[in-house]
Amino acid sequence: MSTTTTRPPGGSAPPPVERSTPSTVLDRFRRRPSTRPVWMEKPTPAGSALKGSVLTAVVVLVVFPFVVVIATSLAGQAELTRNGGFVLWPEDPTLDAYRAVLSGGVVSRAVLVSAGVTLLGTAISLTATVLAAYGLSRKGSTLQRPLLLIVLLTFLFTPGIIPSYLVVKQLGMLDSYAALILPTAISAFNVVIVRGFFQSIPQELMDSARIDGAGEWRILGVIVLPLSKAVIAVVGLFYAVGYWNNFFSGLLYLSDSSKWPLQLVLRTYVLQGSPLAGLDGSGAEALPPQQSVQMAVLVIALVPILCVYPFLQRHFTKGVLTGAVKG
Repeated sequence: MSTTTTRPPGGSAPPPVERSTPSTVLDRFRRRPSTRPVWMEKPTPAGSALKGSVLTAVVVLVVFPFVVVIATSLAGQAELTRNGGFVLWPEDPTLDAYRAVLSGGVVSRAVLVSAGVTLLGTAISLTATVLAAYGLSRKGSTLQRPLLLIVLLTFLFTPGIIPSYLVVKQLGMLDSYAALILPTAISAFNVVIVRGFFQSIPQELMDSARIDGAGEWRILGVIVLPLSKAVIAVVGLFYAVGYWNNFFSGLLYLSDSSKWPLQLVLRTYVLQGSPLAGLDGSGAEALPPQQSVQMAVLVIALVPILCVYPFLQRHFTKGVLTGAVKG
């Protein structure tokens, strides 16, 4: 490091100016601490190994029950008896349990009921949620603040079982498929999420559309909905999973077993251990094991959601987190 001093004529000497050599600059650059967060640093070999071990253990814990359920549904009576009721890998897999379940009529009818309720209920719920969220997201809408307050109050005060049953009874929906859809058609949580997402859309887009003569319906259909595919897909999945897994509404409102959804059949014949109707009788010696039948019903109830979920998972971060943070 060198210093130079220059003295102007007739004046005092200025302070010495330090001039850094290239080696000094290089040393400072090497000693400068990293400004990146810890989680963005390059992982060490030990950290990578630990993360891999933890993720592997989590995957095994999640996948193992599914493997056991599927393997048990494919096993025979002798193999189930030898392994204590559950099988990890069937030596002689058979589809007798699935044939018996689907040929009995109870599960097949329940699958159709659940599929119809899920499709129709999801369509009704999405339509009502989008319309409610759009109205509540527009400033100056009629009764916007009172209606928003009513929606938010439902987070704090939920109706009980008896008031809900009395309302359904007074509306004449007992023992009908409408009782599986209309009482839970709109979720306040989903309305708040979609409303927050709608509010994140730039207001300038809607103002320009109004200048061009577009009305509210056209703005919703041409501008808002195409920009909201992510949140609509996620909320639609929430509604679909809710309708597919709902058994309590059928248990509470349906007395005709022919209208039971699949989850109510699953609860009755798997959790309570009741025999499936149509599988008992004179040919009982040819029936598959009860444990295999129960696991087959469980697999049939799980497969549809497992098939749909991976295609919508990529929308979760954009659809839910963005709407929730800005809502």
